[in-house]
Amino acid sequence: MVCNLRKDRKMVHRKIDSPPARSQATVAMGFVTGMLAGMTRHGLDPAPLLNTLDIDIADTASRIPLERYAALYNRLNRHLDDEGFGLFAQPMRVGSFEFLCRGCLSAPNLAEALARASRFLHIVLPDLAVSVRRTHGHAELVIAETCKLAADTDDPGRVFAFEWLLRLLHGLACWLAGRGIALDSVIFPYRKPPHFADYALIFTEDSRFAPTVPGGTGTLVASFNANLLDLPIRRDEAALTSFLDGAPGKITLLYRRDREMVIRVRDLLRAALPATLSLDDVADRLHLSPRTVHRRLEDEGSSFRGIKDALRRDMALARLTKTRDSIAKVAADLGYADTSAFYRAFVEWTGMAPAHYRRRMTAPSGC
Repeated sequence: MVCNLRKDRKMVHRKIDSPPARSQATVAMGFVTGMLAGMTRHGLDPAPLLNTLDIDIADTASRIPLERYAALYNRLNRHLDDEGFGLFAQPMRVGSFEFLCRGCLSAPNLAEALARASRFLHIVLPDLAVSVRRTHGHAELVIAETCKLAADTDDPGRVFAFEWLLRLLHGLACWLAGRGIALDSVIFPYRKPPHFADYALIFTEDSRFAPTVPGGTGTLVASFNANLLDLPIRRDEAALTSFLDGAPGKITLLYRRDREMVIRVRDLLRAALPATLSLDDVADRLHLSPRTVHRRLEDEGSSFRGIKDALRRDMALARLTKTRDSIAKVAADLGYADTSAFYRAFVEWTGMAPAHYRRRMTAPSGC
């Protein structure tokens, strides 16, 4: 799910290891210093980039808005021409994430998508090996060092490398499947970092830390339900175009646990189709007031109307591309009272009529 997030203009200054009774649309400074570690290793001054985004890393207890962090992510990638932030033996050139997405898009299910991701990353990121294991209803996403990323196992750049790649793969998997994928537990190969409190929001509450033996290589293990590997890929080329706008930094904005209200509302709207639920209907099913639902969605950078439109758009694009259902049936299944209303909405989303879009997306390539 791709949502348009409003800009959070509030800086929240709290101790990083304090309880999470704070605005969650911010990022701990530990993630910023880790992201910049490769730049400083190469003797480059990050100050000009930080100044353009009004980020001050001197106060290690401060937090920055999530969108500002995503903007720094993208600017740093472009500045270095390296989506690996200068942390690895060879640069991961800008455009690598796009080709990773394109390689996974045609996979039949999540298992195959992750297998393709593993093979692609073996080419562009040989310092870390990615694999997936499945046993007795239990699955593990494994990220292993093939060589030492740093002499100090708790080096900020090494810590960030594991954080970044797990976030990238988890966020991509969630997007491909069109739903949040819960991680049951994650074992990180380093000591608990100062910003560990944020791990519950980004990964899972069951985040564990097992320091790597000095001189050895480390392995991260993320566990989840094996049935999730059988989820079909629900995205298409049109959805990818939207997803890549602002990527890869935008992936840091998606599928965080602090966006649970967005996911709950979206799930209720999807389950009710072809009936359409109002905000009052959704609030009633959540046993909350409409005002509370509205406020929580706003806190998560979304809105009820935005979620409903995005859900219908994503489902319509997938149905027109992957099925032969008539346009009238697709419109009815998505809760539109008549085909003309669906037509108007579709033109607003894509700039073309549904029939034109279907012909364009299903036409044989190379003709």
